Amino acid sequence: MHRDRLDETLSGIDADGYLLDASQDNANQLYLSGFTGPDPFLTLYADGRVHLLVSGLEYGRARSEADVDTVERHADYDYEYGGREDRNDMYAAFVRDKGVDSVLMPPRGPVGTADALRDRGIGVGVDADDLLREVRAVKTDEEVAAIRDAQTANQAAMRAAESMLSAATVAGADDDADAGVLLHDGEPLTSERVSTAIETTLLEHGCALDETIVAGGEQAADPHDRGSGPLRANEPIIVDIFPRSKATKYNGDMTRTFCVGEPGETAREWYDLTERAFEAALDAIEPGATGEDVHAAACEVYEEAGEPTFRTDPETETGFIHSTGHGIGLDVHEAPSLSSGGEELEPGHVITVEPGLYDPAVGGVRIEDLVVVTEDGYENLTDYPVEFVVD
Repeated sequence: MHRDRLDETLSGIDADGYLLDASQDNANQLYLSGFTGPDPFLTLYADGRVHLLVSGLEYGRARSEADVDTVERHADYDYEYGGREDRNDMYAAFVRDKGVDSVLMPPRGPVGTADALRDRGIGVGVDADDLLREVRAVKTDEEVAAIRDAQTANQAAMRAAESMLSAATVAGADDDADAGVLLHDGEPLTSERVSTAIETTLLEHGCALDETIVAGGEQAADPHDRGSGPLRANEPIIVDIFPRSKATKYNGDMTRTFCVGEPGETAREWYDLTERAFEAALDAIEPGATGEDVHAAACEVYEEAGEPTFRTDPETETGFIHSTGHGIGLDVHEAPSLSSGGEELEPGHVITVEPGLYDPAVGGVRIEDLVVVTEDGYENLTDYPVEFVVD
């Protein structure tokens, strides 16, 4: 936790404290508490201190694991297995016990908890700015190291995927409908088989993910199509991997576009253009630049080549149809944004850079690295070749 930044940000709120009611799946909760509780629990920031309220089941682990000042259990408030109103009484007593009569809760905090506290005389305001999200955006050296480790695992998974593609053969014309399909060990090489190799490699490196993207041909024209079925030669195959470390809970993110065989002329032009947009975006990254500046650098490369972007045509369904990147940390997508209106970049921001072009008639092309903004520019946390045709 970036405690100095947390104190500076929350010291000015118009309330006595800041309250979270969520499980570890909520990145703000995991960040503020440092506790991996699978069920919702309360974390209260008040007067520069962080307080935790958990069930008796989680009490022992919370005392040893949580990065907080105090840990209490339900039994401390004469509650363990009661009804909803008794639970809400306990929540109000916990908050008041810390000298707090008013709290802010995040915009997606449980409305039931907020209303119950209000009914018991505690003021509850909505943190429309999601202040903890802004605190989390600037990483400590330890957080950057955790993200770097996740990205190292990511690179191993990308090598596993590329190796399968490199070893593939191509079904010939005699195979009729299967002509052009990639084969691996005599069987069609599908998106699902490559995804399995990716996920297995990540597990071996202490990471996991629920889904990945291995999308070829027309499927690659949708930036978030996970991909399915046989992969084919001579067309772009987008591989986008975004693993989460099982130990630290921090994420990595990387995309490469591969082609087995000879890409079409347009696909080759798109790849070269996207690599130029990628380099232009990287060149624009420095403290004081904005996410909008970086996005503009990528867009200008595409626009000068006559390709549509959301800047020139907000309703386009082809071309560059997403932002240039996003922050990453405990969430795969977090602040800052590399987009129109994107905020100022600061040292410690960890961001993706991922321009791309998409059209069902061609497929899709995307290149993505993960970088950290430094005092004089950026450091690339990704060490993987940018190459289109698989040898």
